Amino acid sequence: MEDRRYYTDINSETISKWVNDGWEWGTPISHEDYMNAKSGEWGVVLTPTVKVPFEWFSPYINLKSRRLDGVKLLGLASGGGQQMPVFAAVGADVTVLDYSDAQLNNERLVAEREEYQINIVKADMTKTLPFDDNSFDIIFHPISNCYVEDVYHVWNECHRVLRKGGILVAGMDNGFTYLFDDESDEPLLVKNKLPYNPLKDKALYEKCIKVDGSV
Repeated sequence: MEDRRYYTDINSETISKWVNDGWEWGTPISHEDYMNAKSGEWGVVLTPTVKVPFEWFSPYINLKSRRLDGVKLLGLASGGGQQMPVFAAVGADVTVLDYSDAQLNNERLVAEREEYQINIVKADMTKTLPFDDNSFDIIFHPISNCYVEDVYHVWNECHRVLRKGGILVAGMDNGFTYLFDDESDEPLLVKNKLPYNPLKDKALYEKCIKVDGSV
């Protein structure tokens, strides 16, 4: 039977399942890491292994104290209780938007545990973002728009809700991994073409759903 749900609804449910199964990017930070951030020892990642240079948050960051006091920051598709607690710990006024219930639940869990305020919003970033124009100084956007067909919409919305002179920091997936069905195969063979879009290829769509439930 054909699944008639919108593709972002499918992916939202799949990501929540990954989180509940112990997904690396859905594991909240520890109390110790939060307290280290409050003491000025912190870092956040947009991609799996390299921490974002503090200078990328300039001019909004105090490079001596490494704090972002009063800065309006949006974590776009950044739920999970990993980066947003860090930004809250260093003084930012934090809003997180995500479409996964499990990721947002993790944000609530850490905020309640550490007793800080955060604006938690469930919304689909393929739609108009539920924020006024010129709302944020910084948008922090980890790798996630690889699950979005129209990335131009995402960039247009970021431009709209950022204040003049605001900063967008975003992680990118270059699509390399989509070339292969299984990176552990030997020999490693290219099986798919780029751009990779299961929404325009029925066979690829069905294969994706069968493999991990996402498209």
